[in-house]
Amino acid sequence: MASSTATTTTDPTSTTGTGNARFNADAANWDSNPSIQLATALAFESYLSRLPPPSELSSFNVLEIGCGTGLLSLLLAPHVRSLTAVDAAEGMIDVLTHKLSPGGTYEQVKNVRPVAYLLEDPEDPIIKIDPVTGEAWEGKFDLVISHLVLHHVADLAALFKTIYGTLKPGTGRVVTTDFENFGPKARRFHPEDKMDGVERHGITKEEMEGILKGVGFEEVKVERGFVLQKRVESEPGKGDMEKGPVMEFPFLVCEGRRV
Repeated sequence: MASSTATTTTDPTSTTGTGNARFNADAANWDSNPSIQLATALAFESYLSRLPPPSELSSFNVLEIGCGTGLLSLLLAPHVRSLTAVDAAEGMIDVLTHKLSPGGTYEQVKNVRPVAYLLEDPEDPIIKIDPVTGEAWEGKFDLVISHLVLHHVADLAALFKTIYGTLKPGTGRVVTTDFENFGPKARRFHPEDKMDGVERHGITKEEMEGILKGVGFEEVKVERGFVLQKRVESEPGKGDMEKGPVMEFPFLVCEGRRV
């Protein structure tokens, strides 16, 4: 079995910028946020309901972009052959690596490979290592997933072009989840002091359909998958998440297949 030791690059884009600085700082306490835990559980249920049956899914090699501390990665790992977990924030990958290390809470998981990297090239050698054997492989995936990442990405077309290139031709699929931009109140998903790295306040069905089709995906489907009930600030900028009201945030599931 391959080691779960994280791969970290010296690419400065993987560790700089206000967005990654925020996530590096938040990484140690990330898993203690109940909204993050709930959103991940709901996303996992949405993924499983849209993926092939266990007999087929168990052979899948999966790439997760923006894996964070691996909450979704570790839920999906028992159902697939391998999972390459990529995140540009080293702090997040450090937490995931600790979970997978001897003595960690998930030391028994041997099919997840954490990678601290900003992936922009689908042919990048960084993803062409088999998480199970540790040996070089073609690096083309059956499935690419990404959860609560799209609203942090400035150029979504470029991201999905990269995703498209990492998938197996003809069969590879992408499934992503993020909260929907349902109007001005969608901004309240984040506290005002956590806006670093936020490029948009949610995504829209029309926008995502256009991006996926424009990149070349077929069988494109964008639909509401679930609704997250999340406590927000009583007023923007108050910083009192524990006292604020609970709002409902619908999440869109975006799917497509590589030609």
